[in-house]
Amino acid sequence: MSPGPARGRTRGAEAAGRRGPVVRRWQLVRAGSDAVPPSTRRFMRRARQRRMRAALPWAVAAGILALAGLVAWTVLGTGLFGVREVRVEGARLVTPVQVRDAAGVPDGIPLAKVDLAATARRVGALAPVESATVSRDWPGALVVRVVERKPLAVVPQAEAFAVIDRTGTVFQTLDARPGDLPLIRVARPGADDPGTRAAVDVLGVLTPELRAALLDVTVESLALIKVRLGGGRTVVWGDASRGADKARVATALLAQRAKTIDVSAPDVVTFR
Repeated sequence: MSPGPARGRTRGAEAAGRRGPVVRRWQLVRAGSDAVPPSTRRFMRRARQRRMRAALPWAVAAGILALAGLVAWTVLGTGLFGVREVRVEGARLVTPVQVRDAAGVPDGIPLAKVDLAATARRVGALAPVESATVSRDWPGALVVRVVERKPLAVVPQAEAFAVIDRTGTVFQTLDARPGDLPLIRVARPGADDPGTRAAVDVLGVLTPELRAALLDVTVESLALIKVRLGGGRTVVWGDASRGADKARVATALLAQRAKTIDVSAPDVVTFR
């Protein structure tokens, strides 16, 4: 008796059971560029370009900020650009050492951190210095430019002579009188002394003829200033007002054989 169709199916099932379950194997295959439609490729390319354009400003800004931070840290936080030299210009009455000591800038401090205005004020406090400016000279120098006071006259004091400038400021003391400076006699020379300022005002209006014959300007009081000239002559100036008129009148009367010329009231002059 033949096995028949049922027995054939049984054998097939048994054979399939022995081989195990059927497994489907998949394999990824890279598609060619021609597999993507051109319109899709153009869309994707434009999308990438838009993303790059949108990100570029942020990337540039981040780079600039990082660079600025690095520069700031290098300049302000390290000694790479520290003060290695304080260069002094224009100093004659004061020494460079005095200027550097007055500036008070520590070696190695970052050049960018130096307070230029404060440094200039400290240097300007030196008596012979009329003004000072401070600037940076990268990478490591500080330049101090000094303008010194110009002597106008001397004031005798005990065994010495105090030198004053046009403001009446005493900025130097000498053992001997300089021959090229006029003499002022006041009790307390100084920029805040009214007598000193009055004497400076008188000196400022003297004509060349009066200055050539000048011995000294004596301030006995603010209302009584005398200008002593060579040859034993004295000009009674009075106060410091109307100085130009008084100088003109006194110069016109120099040819008179008078020992005393009173121009304290320049409209009514007396001499004897």
